[in-house]
Amino acid sequence: MAGEWREYRIGEIADIVGGSTPSTADPSNFNGEIPWLTPKDLSGQHDRYISRGERNISRRGLESCSAQLLAAGTVLLTGRAPIGYVAIAKNPLATNQGFRSLLPKAGFSSEFLYYWLRAHVEELKRHASGSTFQELSGSALGHIKIRIPPLPEQRAIAHILGTLDDKIELNRRMSETLEAMARALFKSWFVDFEPARAPRWRAAGSPASPSPASRRTSTTSSPTGWSIRSWERSRRGEGGTC
Repeated sequence: MAGEWREYRIGEIADIVGGSTPSTADPSNFNGEIPWLTPKDLSGQHDRYISRGERNISRRGLESCSAQLLAAGTVLLTGRAPIGYVAIAKNPLATNQGFRSLLPKAGFSSEFLYYWLRAHVEELKRHASGSTFQELSGSALGHIKIRIPPLPEQRAIAHILGTLDDKIELNRRMSETLEAMARALFKSWFVDFEPARAPRWRAAGSPASPSPASRRTSTTSSPTGWSIRSWERSRRGEGGTC
């Protein structure tokens, strides 16, 4: 039988931590070994787990500001510009002030919290404030209510959603690969004219003899025997054949 779902405030189930940016006036604060994320690093397509962003900071940089080294499993949530990007730290890292990161307490799953936040972005935005731009403060985030089942059910739910996410991510990467292949073929056939310039063989064992079609004319960049005409004329069957 499923366990009872209980209502909490987010601040009761996780410690909420902000981030910071070291002084950019001191170059020694950057290009170190500590991954450092900004909201930009979570824009676009990304996995649930993130290990690093565009930049690293040094130990000196970390200690020079209020940023903290966050443990693996921390749920990274952007609290401004924009609100609602979310990921899970794959390894220790730090963030800038655009994050409200959550360190789940014992009995609460990072993955379950990750999916809950993804599904309630509009709820997060309703608790934001600010005149220039909307920002979700750590205090406001901590007061948001959340219903959570016992830990075994949290893990089971997160596992099912994670399996679906993995499949979606695999399909996305396959689509990107196929799209890249299609672009390469299109360029090969219709821009570089490689099929028309490929050498033809007279007979098995005979020397290669380039086809006349492989030679370009002096007045056009198209192979000999190819013509350039408008798509509309091609559609109507006018202008001869290629």
